[in-house]
Amino acid sequence: MKLRSIKFKSVKSTNDIAHLLIKKKNIKPTIILSEKQTKGRGTMGKKWISKKGNLFITIFFSMNKTKLDFKKFAVLNAYILKSVLVKKFSRKIKIKWPNDLLFEGKKICGILQETVINTEKKFLIIGIGINTNLEPKNSSFSSTSLKHITKKNIDNKKLFIMIKKIYEKFLLKVNRNSFSELKKFIKKL
Repeated sequence: MKLRSIKFKSVKSTNDIAHLLIKKKNIKPTIILSEKQTKGRGTMGKKWISKKGNLFITIFFSMNKTKLDFKKFAVLNAYILKSVLVKKFSRKIKIKWPNDLLFEGKKICGILQETVINTEKKFLIIGIGINTNLEPKNSSFSSTSLKHITKKNIDNKKLFIMIKKIYEKFLLKVNRNSFSELKKFIKKL
């Protein structure tokens, strides 16, 4: 399934853009990228520090034909992002359930899942924030960046393309495969 790409220099939140597009019935499966977020958010209303230089993505698609529920998608999204980052950057990246990826106990990626119903269709919105080149300072947890791990600048465009391609492959299988089959598929990526 092809994802339409929409790119911004700065937005309040890429998830907010997804909500707006769905509300306007602009519902083709989409991946949104922004260089910066002014009001990025995490789970339970927490703020996600979104400085220019890191990667901010939201993916949304209809859930009407899928047999999977919200919680199963949360597991699969964590596995997908871990598989991308482990393959490209470090085997030491671990999942902190349900929505974070850590490197040596420090946050490197956060995932915010939301659902919205419009025109009798249910949509899944997956917000992804990855500390690629900067380590945000946060009083409630330690963070790190892919640049810190690799000692090299990270090309956000290349990482965006990798994530987009993997989600396109994954979304082709979502409506035809069980949860366990999808987990096996992700492990082979």
